[in-house]
Amino acid sequence: PEDTPSGIYVLYLTAKNESPGTVHTESLPIFVCAKKPSAKLCVLVSTFTYVMYGNHGRSDFDKEAFTRKQEDLKSVYPCNALQHPSYRQSTYNFHSDGSGIHYASHRRPLFTVRPGYISLPHTSCSGLRHFPADSHLIAFLHHQQRHNKTADGSSPFDYDIITDHELHSEGASCLEGYSTLMTGTHPEYHTLGSLSAIEDFRDRLNGNIIYLGGNGFYWRIGASDVPTMSGQEQDSVHLLEVRRAEDGVRTWACETGEYYHSLEKQCTYGGLWRRNGRPPQKLVGIGFASQGGFQGMPFQRNLSLDPSLNWILDGIPSDKTILGDFGLSGGGAAGFELDRVDRGLDGFESSRFSVPLTIVAQAHGKAPDFILVPEEVLTTYSNTSGLTEAEAKRADMIYFRLKHTQKDGSQSEEGGPQVFSVGSITFCGSLPHNRFDNEIATILSNVLSRFASNANSL
Repeated sequence: PEDTPSGIYVLYLTAKNESPGTVHTESLPIFVCAKKPSAKLCVLVSTFTYVMYGNHGRSDFDKEAFTRKQEDLKSVYPCNALQHPSYRQSTYNFHSDGSGIHYASHRRPLFTVRPGYISLPHTSCSGLRHFPADSHLIAFLHHQQRHNKTADGSSPFDYDIITDHELHSEGASCLEGYSTLMTGTHPEYHTLGSLSAIEDFRDRLNGNIIYLGGNGFYWRIGASDVPTMSGQEQDSVHLLEVRRAEDGVRTWACETGEYYHSLEKQCTYGGLWRRNGRPPQKLVGIGFASQGGFQGMPFQRNLSLDPSLNWILDGIPSDKTILGDFGLSGGGAAGFELDRVDRGLDGFESSRFSVPLTIVAQAHGKAPDFILVPEEVLTTYSNTSGLTEAEAKRADMIYFRLKHTQKDGSQSEEGGPQVFSVGSITFCGSLPHNRFDNEIATILSNVLSRFASNANSL
Protein backbone atom coordinates (compact mmCIF):
# COMPACT_ATOMS: atom_id res chain seq x y z
CA PRO A 1 0.00 0.00 0.00
CA GLU A 2 1.19 3.51 -0.80
CA ASP A 3 0.63 4.67 2.78
CA THR A 4 2.90 1.97 4.24
CA PRO A 5 5.22 3.64 6.78
CA SER A 6 8.91 3.59 5.95
CA GLY A 7 10.77 0.75 7.61
CA ILE A 8 12.06 -2.80 7.33
CA TYR A 9 9.41 -5.46 6.82
CA VAL A 10 9.66 -9.22 6.51
CA LEU A 11 7.41 -11.32 4.31
CA TYR A 12 7.02 -14.81 5.76
CA LEU A 13 6.15 -17.63 3.36
CA THR A 14 5.19 -21.18 4.26
CA ALA A 15 4.86 -24.24 2.04
CA LYS A 16 3.59 -27.59 3.20
CA ASN A 17 5.44 -30.65 2.01
CA GLU A 18 3.68 -33.81 0.87
CA SER A 19 5.11 -35.47 3.97
CA PRO A 20 2.62 -35.05 6.84
CA GLY A 21 3.64 -32.40 9.34
CA THR A 22 6.51 -31.00 7.24
CA VAL A 23 6.39 -27.24 6.65
CA HIS A 24 9.01 -25.13 4.88
CA THR A 25 9.29 -21.45 5.70
CA GLU A 26 11.07 -18.53 4.09
CA SER A 27 11.52 -14.93 5.23
CA LEU A 28 12.09 -12.14 2.72
CA PRO A 29 13.07 -8.64 3.93
CA ILE A 30 11.48 -5.64 2.26
CA PHE A 31 12.96 -2.15 2.61
CA VAL A 32 10.32 0.58 2.30
CA CYS A 33 11.68 4.10 1.83
CA ALA A 34 9.59 7.18 2.53
CA LYS A 35 8.20 9.27 -0.33
CA LYS A 36 8.77 12.29 1.89
CA PRO A 37 10.31 12.53 5.35
CA SER A 38 8.08 11.52 8.25
CA ALA A 39 10.84 11.87 10.86
CA LYS A 40 14.04 13.83 11.45
CA LEU A 41 16.13 10.66 11.53
CA CYS A 42 16.94 8.56 8.46
CA VAL A 43 18.60 5.15 8.87
CA LEU A 44 20.87 4.07 6.03
CA VAL A 45 20.42 0.41 5.11
CA SER A 46 23.74 -0.80 3.67
CA THR A 47 22.32 -2.71 0.73
CA PHE A 48 25.52 -2.46 -1.32
CA THR A 49 27.47 -4.17 1.45
CA TYR A 50 24.72 -6.78 1.85
CA VAL A 51 25.01 -7.62 -1.86
CA MET A 52 28.82 -7.73 -1.94
CA TYR A 53 28.84 -10.19 0.97
CA GLY A 54 25.80 -12.01 -0.38
CA ASN A 55 26.07 -15.80 0.20
CA HIS A 56 29.64 -15.50 1.41
CA GLY A 57 31.05 -19.02 1.65
CA ARG A 58 33.29 -18.65 4.68
CA SER A 59 36.31 -20.93 4.92
CA ASP A 60 35.94 -21.06 8.72
CA PHE A 61 32.34 -22.34 8.65
CA ASP A 62 31.78 -24.92 11.40
CA LYS A 63 28.93 -27.27 10.47
CA GLU A 64 28.71 -28.87 13.91
CA ALA A 65 28.56 -25.47 15.61
CA PHE A 66 25.86 -24.39 13.16
CA THR A 67 23.80 -27.47 14.02
CA ARG A 68 24.12 -26.70 17.74
CA LYS A 69 22.96 -23.11 17.16
CA GLN A 70 19.93 -24.42 15.28
CA GLU A 71 19.08 -26.74 18.18
CA ASP A 72 19.49 -24.01 20.79
CA LEU A 73 17.80 -21.12 18.97
CA LYS A 74 14.52 -21.43 17.11
CA SER A 75 15.11 -18.16 15.26
CA VAL A 76 18.21 -19.36 13.37
CA TYR A 77 17.81 -19.21 9.60
CA PRO A 78 17.88 -22.89 8.55
CA CYS A 79 20.26 -22.57 5.60
CA ASN A 80 23.89 -21.57 5.27
CA ALA A 81 25.50 -20.68 1.96
CA LEU A 82 28.25 -23.29 2.34
CA GLN A 83 25.64 -26.04 2.51
CA HIS A 84 24.34 -25.09 -0.92
CA PRO A 85 27.16 -24.95 -3.52
CA SER A 86 24.91 -23.39 -6.17
CA TYR A 87 24.55 -20.26 -4.04
CA ARG A 88 27.71 -20.00 -1.97
CA GLN A 89 29.69 -17.49 -4.04
CA SER A 90 30.25 -13.85 -3.14
CA THR A 91 32.87 -11.27 -3.99
CA TYR A 92 34.89 -12.83 -1.16
CA ASN A 93 35.11 -16.16 -3.00
CA PHE A 94 36.74 -17.50 -6.16
CA HIS A 95 35.88 -18.77 -9.62
CA SER A 96 36.84 -22.33 -10.49
CA ASP A 97 40.07 -21.08 -12.09
CA GLY A 98 41.17 -19.46 -8.83
CA SER A 99 40.44 -15.86 -9.82
CA GLY A 100 38.47 -13.62 -7.49
CA ILE A 101 34.79 -12.84 -8.07
CA HIS A 102 34.38 -9.20 -9.10
CA TYR A 103 30.62 -8.96 -9.66
CA ALA A 104 27.53 -9.33 -7.47
CA SER A 105 23.78 -8.77 -7.84
CA HIS A 106 20.73 -8.67 -5.61
CA ARG A 107 18.75 -10.48 -8.31
CA ARG A 108 19.36 -13.91 -6.82
CA PRO A 109 18.43 -15.56 -3.51
CA LEU A 110 20.68 -14.15 -0.80
CA PHE A 111 20.67 -16.32 2.33
CA THR A 112 22.83 -13.77 4.14
CA VAL A 113 20.08 -11.12 3.83
CA ARG A 114 17.62 -13.07 5.95
CA PRO A 115 16.57 -12.59 9.58
CA GLY A 116 18.50 -14.96 11.82
CA TYR A 117 21.23 -15.86 9.32
CA ILE A 118 24.34 -16.81 11.31
CA SER A 119 27.63 -15.99 9.62
CA LEU A 120 29.86 -17.15 12.48
CA PRO A 121 28.25 -20.14 14.23
CA HIS A 122 31.50 -21.14 15.97
CA THR A 123 31.52 -18.02 18.15
CA SER A 124 30.10 -17.94 21.67
CA CYS A 125 28.03 -14.85 20.82
CA SER A 126 25.17 -14.39 18.34
CA GLY A 127 27.43 -14.76 15.29
CA LEU A 128 25.29 -12.27 13.36
CA ARG A 129 26.69 -9.91 10.76
CA HIS A 130 25.36 -7.38 8.24
CA PHE A 131 21.55 -7.35 7.90
CA PRO A 132 20.86 -9.62 10.90
CA ALA A 133 23.33 -7.64 13.04
CA ASP A 134 21.69 -4.37 12.02
CA SER A 135 18.48 -5.70 13.59
CA HIS A 136 20.06 -4.93 16.98
CA LEU A 137 19.89 -1.24 16.07
CA ILE A 138 16.35 -1.43 14.67
CA ALA A 139 15.16 -3.24 17.81
CA PHE A 140 16.74 -0.48 19.90
CA LEU A 141 14.92 2.24 17.96
CA HIS A 142 11.55 0.52 18.34
CA HIS A 143 12.11 0.01 22.05
CA GLN A 144 13.05 3.65 22.54
CA GLN A 145 10.08 4.82 20.47
CA ARG A 146 7.68 3.03 22.82
CA HIS A 147 9.26 4.51 25.92
CA ASN A 148 10.07 8.04 24.79
CA LYS A 149 7.05 9.92 23.47
CA THR A 150 6.63 13.70 23.42
CA ALA A 151 3.36 15.52 24.02
CA ASP A 152 2.45 15.36 20.32
CA GLY A 153 3.03 11.59 20.20
CA SER A 154 6.32 11.79 18.31
CA SER A 155 9.69 10.53 19.49
CA PRO A 156 13.32 11.50 18.81
CA PHE A 157 13.69 7.82 17.88
CA ASP A 158 11.15 7.93 15.05
CA TYR A 159 12.88 7.11 11.78
CA ASP A 160 12.58 6.49 8.06
CA ILE A 161 14.97 4.34 6.07
CA ILE A 162 16.95 4.87 2.89
CA THR A 163 19.20 2.40 1.08
CA ASP A 164 22.51 2.68 -0.72
CA HIS A 165 20.62 2.11 -3.97
CA GLU A 166 18.60 5.32 -3.53
CA LEU A 167 21.68 7.32 -2.56
CA HIS A 168 23.46 6.14 -5.72
CA SER A 169 20.53 6.85 -8.04
CA GLU A 170 19.09 10.04 -6.53
CA GLY A 171 21.97 11.70 -4.69
CA ALA A 172 21.51 13.90 -1.65
CA SER A 173 18.08 15.03 -2.87
CA CYS A 174 16.57 11.89 -1.32
CA LEU A 175 17.86 13.08 2.08
CA GLU A 176 16.39 16.58 1.94
CA GLY A 177 14.19 17.20 4.96
CA TYR A 178 16.12 14.92 7.32
CA SER A 179 18.36 16.34 10.02
CA THR A 180 20.34 13.15 10.72
CA LEU A 181 21.57 10.17 8.71
CA MET A 182 22.54 7.12 10.79
CA THR A 183 24.35 4.02 9.53
CA GLY A 184 24.21 0.45 10.73
CA THR A 185 27.11 -1.79 11.69
CA HIS A 186 29.04 -2.07 8.43
CA PRO A 187 28.57 0.47 5.59
CA GLU A 188 31.72 -0.80 3.83
CA TYR A 189 30.99 -0.57 0.08
CA HIS A 190 30.05 2.62 -1.77
CA THR A 191 29.85 3.90 -5.30
CA LEU A 192 30.90 7.42 -6.19
CA GLY A 193 27.22 8.35 -6.22
CA SER A 194 26.33 6.96 -2.80
CA LEU A 195 29.44 8.32 -1.05
CA SER A 196 29.02 11.76 -2.63
CA ALA A 197 25.37 11.86 -1.54
CA ILE A 198 26.37 11.39 2.10
CA GLU A 199 29.11 14.00 1.89
CA ASP A 200 26.73 16.40 0.14
CA PHE A 201 24.14 15.83 2.86
CA ARG A 202 26.69 16.88 5.46
CA ASP A 203 28.34 19.77 3.63
CA ARG A 204 25.55 21.28 1.54
CA LEU A 205 22.46 20.36 3.58
CA ASN A 206 24.24 20.68 6.95
CA GLY A 207 23.01 17.22 7.92
CA ASN A 208 24.22 15.30 10.95
CA ILE A 209 25.86 11.88 10.57
CA ILE A 210 25.90 9.04 13.10
CA TYR A 211 28.30 6.28 12.07
CA LEU A 212 27.67 3.16 14.17
CA GLY A 213 30.06 0.73 12.55
CA GLY A 214 33.62 -0.17 11.73
CA ASN A 215 35.43 -0.61 8.41
CA GLY A 216 32.98 1.78 6.79
CA PHE A 217 33.27 3.67 3.49
CA TYR A 218 36.20 1.42 2.60
CA TRP A 219 35.92 -0.07 -0.91
CA ARG A 220 34.98 1.89 -4.00
CA ILE A 221 32.62 -0.11 -6.21
CA GLY A 222 31.16 0.35 -9.66
CA ALA A 223 27.54 -0.04 -10.75
CA SER A 224 26.02 -1.11 -14.07
CA ASP A 225 25.28 2.20 -15.75
CA VAL A 226 26.46 1.09 -19.21
CA PRO A 227 23.97 0.28 -22.02
CA THR A 228 23.04 -3.31 -22.76
CA MET A 229 23.71 -4.97 -26.13
CA SER A 230 20.24 -3.86 -27.22
CA GLY A 231 21.10 -0.25 -26.44
CA GLN A 232 18.75 -0.09 -23.46
CA GLU A 233 20.00 1.44 -20.21
CA GLN A 234 20.28 -1.14 -17.45
CA ASP A 235 18.91 -0.79 -13.96
CA SER A 236 21.74 1.38 -12.66
CA VAL A 237 22.12 -0.63 -9.46
CA HIS A 238 21.35 -4.16 -10.67
CA LEU A 239 24.98 -5.26 -10.94
CA LEU A 240 27.87 -4.19 -8.68
CA GLU A 241 31.60 -4.57 -9.20
CA VAL A 242 34.66 -4.48 -6.95
CA ARG A 243 38.31 -4.24 -7.98
CA ARG A 244 40.55 -5.19 -5.05
CA ALA A 245 43.52 -3.09 -6.12
CA GLU A 246 46.82 -2.33 -4.35
CA ASP A 247 46.04 -3.17 -0.72
CA GLY A 248 43.36 -3.36 1.94
CA VAL A 249 41.94 -6.33 3.83
CA ARG A 250 40.93 -8.72 1.04
CA THR A 251 40.53 -12.43 0.33
CA TRP A 252 42.00 -12.08 -3.18
CA ALA A 253 43.93 -9.47 -5.14
CA CYS A 254 43.39 -8.09 -8.64
CA GLU A 255 45.91 -8.94 -11.32
CA THR A 256 47.93 -6.23 -13.05
CA GLY A 257 45.74 -4.31 -15.47
CA GLU A 258 42.49 -5.20 -13.65
CA TYR A 259 42.28 -2.22 -11.31
CA TYR A 260 39.58 -0.34 -13.26
CA HIS A 261 35.82 -0.88 -13.20
CA SER A 262 34.41 -2.31 -16.41
CA LEU A 263 30.77 -1.46 -15.67
CA GLU A 264 31.11 2.31 -15.54
CA LYS A 265 31.38 4.47 -18.64
CA GLN A 266 34.38 6.30 -17.22
CA CYS A 267 36.19 3.02 -16.32
CA THR A 268 36.96 4.43 -12.88
CA TYR A 269 39.84 3.25 -10.73
CA GLY A 270 38.74 0.74 -8.09
CA GLY A 271 40.25 -0.33 -4.80
CA LEU A 272 40.09 1.57 -1.53
CA TRP A 273 38.42 4.95 -1.24
CA ARG A 274 41.56 5.89 0.67
CA ARG A 275 43.60 5.29 -2.52
CA ASN A 276 41.06 7.38 -4.44
CA GLY A 277 41.74 10.42 -2.28
CA ARG A 278 38.59 10.05 -0.14
CA PRO A 279 39.49 8.19 3.04
CA PRO A 280 36.63 7.66 5.50
CA GLN A 281 38.30 10.07 7.91
CA LYS A 282 37.27 12.91 5.59
CA LEU A 283 33.61 11.96 6.03
CA VAL A 284 33.17 10.60 9.56
CA GLY A 285 36.46 11.48 11.27
CA ILE A 286 37.76 7.91 11.66
CA GLY A 287 38.83 5.04 9.39
CA PHE A 288 39.69 1.35 9.42
CA ALA A 289 42.82 0.59 11.45
CA SER A 290 42.72 -2.90 12.95
CA GLN A 291 41.00 -6.25 12.60
CA GLY A 292 40.85 -9.31 14.86
CA GLY A 293 38.60 -12.20 15.76
CA PHE A 294 34.87 -11.79 16.31
CA GLN A 295 35.32 -10.65 19.88
CA GLY A 296 34.48 -7.43 21.65
CA MET A 297 36.12 -5.29 24.30
CA PRO A 298 34.83 -2.37 26.35
CA PHE A 299 35.54 1.27 25.69
CA GLN A 300 37.28 3.40 28.29
CA ARG A 301 35.86 6.86 28.70
CA ASN A 302 38.01 9.92 28.19
CA LEU A 303 38.51 11.24 31.72
CA SER A 304 39.62 14.63 30.40
CA LEU A 305 36.57 15.12 28.16
CA ASP A 306 35.64 18.77 27.67
CA PRO A 307 32.71 19.50 30.05
CA SER A 308 30.75 20.99 27.15
CA LEU A 309 30.46 17.44 25.76
CA ASN A 310 29.34 15.76 28.97
CA TRP A 311 25.84 15.49 27.45
CA ILE A 312 27.07 12.48 25.44
CA LEU A 313 27.63 10.54 28.69
CA ASP A 314 24.72 12.04 30.60
CA GLY A 315 23.11 9.44 32.86
CA ILE A 316 26.28 7.38 33.22
CA PRO A 317 27.97 7.67 36.64
CA SER A 318 31.17 9.69 36.41
CA ASP A 319 33.12 6.94 38.16
CA LYS A 320 32.08 4.38 35.55
CA THR A 321 35.11 4.36 33.29
CA ILE A 322 34.50 1.02 31.54
CA LEU A 323 31.75 1.26 28.91
CA GLY A 324 30.23 -1.71 27.10
CA ASP A 325 31.89 -4.83 28.53
CA PHE A 326 28.95 -6.88 27.23
CA GLY A 327 27.04 -7.50 24.03
CA LEU A 328 25.56 -9.97 21.58
CA SER A 329 28.37 -9.30 19.09
CA GLY A 330 31.60 -10.62 20.52
CA GLY A 331 30.75 -9.74 24.11
CA GLY A 332 31.83 -6.10 23.93
CA ALA A 333 31.01 -2.77 22.30
CA ALA A 334 34.41 -2.44 20.56
CA GLY A 335 35.50 -5.37 18.47
CA PHE A 336 36.23 -7.29 15.28
CA GLU A 337 37.03 -4.30 13.05
CA LEU A 338 38.17 -1.05 14.61
CA ASP A 339 38.35 2.51 13.25
CA ARG A 340 40.46 5.33 14.68
CA VAL A 341 41.32 8.96 14.21
CA ASP A 342 44.13 9.92 11.82
CA ARG A 343 44.41 13.69 11.54
CA GLY A 344 46.81 13.24 8.64
CA LEU A 345 43.97 11.79 6.57
CA ASP A 346 40.83 13.72 7.56
CA GLY A 347 41.84 16.91 5.75
CA PHE A 348 39.96 19.21 8.16
CA GLU A 349 41.40 22.66 8.76
CA SER A 350 40.94 23.77 12.36
CA SER A 351 39.04 26.81 11.11
CA ARG A 352 36.30 24.55 9.78
CA PHE A 353 35.25 23.24 13.20
CA SER A 354 32.77 24.89 15.51
CA VAL A 355 33.43 22.00 17.94
CA PRO A 356 36.80 20.30 17.40
CA LEU A 357 37.14 16.58 16.78
CA THR A 358 37.14 15.02 20.23
CA ILE A 359 37.72 11.44 21.38
CA VAL A 360 34.92 10.53 23.81
CA ALA A 361 36.13 6.98 24.53
CA GLN A 362 38.70 4.49 23.27
CA ALA A 363 39.28 0.74 23.10
CA HIS A 364 42.51 -0.99 22.14
CA GLY A 365 42.74 -4.31 20.30
CA LYS A 366 44.98 -6.09 22.78
CA ALA A 367 44.06 -9.67 21.85
CA PRO A 368 46.89 -11.47 20.00
CA ASP A 369 44.89 -11.87 16.78
CA PHE A 370 44.27 -8.13 16.35
CA ILE A 371 46.52 -6.77 13.62
CA LEU A 372 46.93 -3.51 11.73
CA VAL A 373 45.25 -3.41 8.34
CA PRO A 374 47.68 -3.69 5.37
CA GLU A 375 47.40 -0.07 4.25
CA GLU A 376 48.64 1.02 7.69
CA VAL A 377 51.79 -1.13 7.66
CA LEU A 378 55.13 0.21 6.40
CA THR A 379 57.68 -2.21 7.84
CA THR A 380 57.78 -4.87 10.56
CA TYR A 381 58.41 -2.11 13.09
CA SER A 382 56.67 0.98 11.66
CA ASN A 383 53.29 2.10 10.32
CA THR A 384 51.75 5.14 8.65
CA SER A 385 50.42 6.62 11.90
CA GLY A 386 53.84 7.04 13.49
CA LEU A 387 52.42 5.39 16.62
CA THR A 388 53.43 2.10 18.11
CA GLU A 389 51.41 -0.83 16.81
CA ALA A 390 49.70 -1.19 20.20
CA GLU A 391 48.66 2.47 20.13
CA ALA A 392 47.41 2.29 16.54
CA LYS A 393 45.21 -0.80 17.01
CA ARG A 394 42.23 0.91 18.56
CA ALA A 395 38.65 2.09 18.22
CA ASP A 396 37.90 5.78 18.73
CA MET A 397 34.44 6.99 19.69
CA ILE A 398 34.39 10.61 18.53
CA TYR A 399 32.27 13.73 18.14
CA PHE A 400 32.81 16.92 16.17
CA ARG A 401 30.81 19.73 14.66
CA LEU A 402 31.55 21.69 11.52
CA LYS A 403 30.54 25.26 10.83
CA HIS A 404 27.21 25.89 9.15
CA THR A 405 27.45 26.44 5.40
CA GLN A 406 25.11 29.16 4.16
CA LYS A 407 23.51 29.14 0.72
CA ASP A 408 26.00 31.78 -0.43
CA GLY A 409 28.89 29.53 0.63
CA SER A 410 29.80 31.52 3.74
CA GLN A 411 30.10 29.78 7.11
CA SER A 412 28.79 30.55 10.58
CA GLU A 413 29.42 29.00 14.00
CA GLU A 414 25.81 28.04 14.75
CA GLY A 415 23.77 25.19 13.29
CA GLY A 416 26.49 23.26 11.51
CA PRO A 417 26.51 19.51 10.91
CA GLN A 418 27.41 17.22 13.80
CA VAL A 419 29.18 13.87 13.45
CA PHE A 420 29.23 11.06 16.00
CA SER A 421 31.23 7.91 15.17
CA VAL A 422 31.87 4.82 17.30
CA GLY A 423 34.66 3.03 15.39
CA SER A 424 33.48 -0.55 15.94
CA ILE A 425 31.41 -3.17 14.13
CA THR A 426 30.22 -4.71 17.42
CA PHE A 427 28.85 -1.49 18.98
CA CYS A 428 25.22 -2.12 18.04
CA GLY A 429 25.37 -5.65 19.48
CA SER A 430 25.64 -4.07 22.94
CA LEU A 431 22.44 -2.02 22.60
CA PRO A 432 19.94 -4.81 23.58
CA HIS A 433 21.85 -5.82 26.74
CA ASN A 434 19.73 -5.75 29.91
CA ARG A 435 16.61 -4.93 27.87
CA PHE A 436 18.26 -1.84 26.37
CA ASP A 437 19.07 -0.42 29.80
CA ASN A 438 22.86 0.02 29.64
CA GLU A 439 25.49 2.69 29.07
CA ILE A 440 25.92 2.00 25.34
CA ALA A 441 22.18 2.45 24.77
CA THR A 442 22.34 5.57 26.95
CA ILE A 443 25.11 7.10 24.84
CA LEU A 444 23.24 6.54 21.59
CA SER A 445 20.00 7.81 23.14
CA ASN A 446 21.75 10.99 24.26
CA VAL A 447 23.19 11.58 20.79
CA LEU A 448 19.90 10.95 19.00
CA SER A 449 17.97 13.18 21.40
CA ARG A 450 20.55 15.97 21.08
CA PHE A 451 20.65 15.76 17.30
CA ALA A 452 16.83 15.78 17.12
CA SER A 453 16.40 18.76 19.47
CA ASN A 454 19.27 20.67 17.91
CA ALA A 455 18.35 20.07 14.27
CA ASN A 456 20.23 22.03 11.67
CA SER A 457 18.67 24.39 9.18
CA LEU A 458 18.25 22.41 5.96
